[in-house]
Amino acid sequence: MSLFSRQRTEAASLPQEGRLPGFDGATGWLNSEPLTTEDLRGKVVLVDFWTYTCINWLRTLAYVRAWSEKYAGGLVVVGVHTPEFPFERDVDNVRWAAREMNVAYPIALDPAYAVWEAFANNYWPAVYIADAEGRIRHHHYGEGGYDECERVVQQLLGETGDFVTVSPTGFEVQADWENLESPETYLGSQQRERRTDSASDSLRLNQWSLSGDWTVASRASILGAGDGTIAYRFHARDVHLVMGPRTREASVPFRVLLDGQPPGDAHGLDVGEDGRGTVAHQRLHQLIRQSGSIADSTIEIGFPAGGVEAYCFTFG
Repeated sequence: MSLFSRQRTEAASLPQEGRLPGFDGATGWLNSEPLTTEDLRGKVVLVDFWTYTCINWLRTLAYVRAWSEKYAGGLVVVGVHTPEFPFERDVDNVRWAAREMNVAYPIALDPAYAVWEAFANNYWPAVYIADAEGRIRHHHYGEGGYDECERVVQQLLGETGDFVTVSPTGFEVQADWENLESPETYLGSQQRERRTDSASDSLRLNQWSLSGDWTVASRASILGAGDGTIAYRFHARDVHLVMGPRTREASVPFRVLLDGQPPGDAHGLDVGEDGRGTVAHQRLHQLIRQSGSIADSTIEIGFPAGGVEAYCFTFG
């Protein structure tokens, strides 16, 4: 059997998981005119559900971006941006994030979850791959599965060859799964978990506390004027925090301490060695990226002038 014939046979053996629902529920598009199922007929389509503060999605982005570029002749990647937090419904925020993250493929805006519900989706990230006849032939939820997804793309395109090679940087670096013992933690009352009134030096692993004049709203902990601190006892290489200024266009200074000291070489992308940083956008901020052996540690993020909303810790 020829290589091409084998590819066709393998593609034919992929399961059929229903029809591509389309994107009629999208309220707008970035990087493209609106795409319909008719526009996409004859193309292999990879649909990627995302929201721009999601660290799990960010760690898949290097692969999705590379597939979009490598297979551009026959593959159309459509990113469906379905927001998790209220500020992610703001198209200006999504436009800014797409530019910052180099998301150049078409983006369907889905603030009302209409496309999400049409796909019966429940996850960020989630990938659905449809063939040229509009039939979904593969899906993957969460991180990983990169070789399997690319193998399906190649089979549906009738192509062969090496898989993409990526060199992720920043947020896109894969998690240190062997040392990751701290879970995603929301700071609003709607999903608040493991909060305690203990002082920062008395926290147990994965407990967190607030000091200062904080208001715990449904989706975020909000600090008004005046000094305030968030402390978290964690076990991970990376510490991220979704946060933003209370007032649009404001710049909110903060300082990070790791076990009571400036982080030095363990500082994240958004923090200097002295622990200082500024919150200027509603987005994910990387506070800590450690190297070497990982142990339980305590991070303290202090906001001397207040004026911040903190939504969610994630780790890597």
